[in-house]
Amino acid sequence: MQHVTLGGLDVARIGLGAMGMSHAYTGAGSDDAESVRTLHRALEQGVTLIDTAEVYGPYTNEELVGRALKGRRDQVVLATKFGLISHSGRQGGTDSSPASIRTAVEGSLTRLGTDRIDLYYQHRVDPGTPIEDTVGALAELVAEGKIRHIGLSEAGPDTIRRAHAVHPVTAVQSEYSLFTRDPEARVLPVLRELNIGFVPFSPLGRGFLTGAIRSTDQFDPDDFRAGNPRFAEENFRHNLRLADEVAAVADRIGATPAQVALAWLLAQGDDIAPIPGTRRVARVEENCAADSVRLTDEQLAQLTALPPAAGDTHSEAQMGMMER
Repeated sequence: MQHVTLGGLDVARIGLGAMGMSHAYTGAGSDDAESVRTLHRALEQGVTLIDTAEVYGPYTNEELVGRALKGRRDQVVLATKFGLISHSGRQGGTDSSPASIRTAVEGSLTRLGTDRIDLYYQHRVDPGTPIEDTVGALAELVAEGKIRHIGLSEAGPDTIRRAHAVHPVTAVQSEYSLFTRDPEARVLPVLRELNIGFVPFSPLGRGFLTGAIRSTDQFDPDDFRAGNPRFAEENFRHNLRLADEVAAVADRIGATPAQVALAWLLAQGDDIAPIPGTRRVARVEENCAADSVRLTDEQLAQLTALPPAAGDTHSEAQMGMMER
């Protein structure tokens, strides 16, 4: 697999998001053995960037990833996230206070079975803690060797600039796909100015862009998509038509819709490394094969011209935690 550089960190240009193995999606936690096989197969396919977070489960996803990577740790750029669980007694919301970070990192290191985290993200910006204090605490962890690189998730331009002024930020993670183009106008230009890499999560529109979702009846009641605005009635029908247009391009070139959606993302720059999530071996093989899919200029233009997806990417409360 081809590699890219995220702010000085070398990674294969397609990563793996582990969240759905344990959290939020239909079937999460139902087959850990298959999830472990999927993680192993990803490494065999050339994936290096593995992404998790303490809040997934909570905690169980980090434990799963740690078990899967036992004896394989040096093959991986291991990323996890803090800040959506308070370890300092704060009630609700976010907590990126230095005291909470100290507790969070020790827990993640233990669950992941490692002595260092390669890329440690603030999961959401904490309005109760100045970003300078948060990054200052992270810089201390870099100096101590407990983390190697600092990341932010769903941070806006001002926060990114302030954070980077304290200590170099290696990567920013935000939702980005053919369905979610928000970062293009304000975030990506700042990242490129500052030489910060970009890690798109949900690059397949939470499954929409795979072509496999035709009805919300496919979801378990506790699948978060069942209450997500993008999957609500009229929005769902609109977005299904967009997914069908991606599938039409895929049919013409002999690829799958997921591969076309990932190939479009990869064509947006050599500083981008999407992390499609899956808990199945067949899906990780399909996603990794997108590395060899080449779209023509005409096909890229056709996909780029698709109208916006209907509905917010998250619930109203979750949208309030994201900086755009």
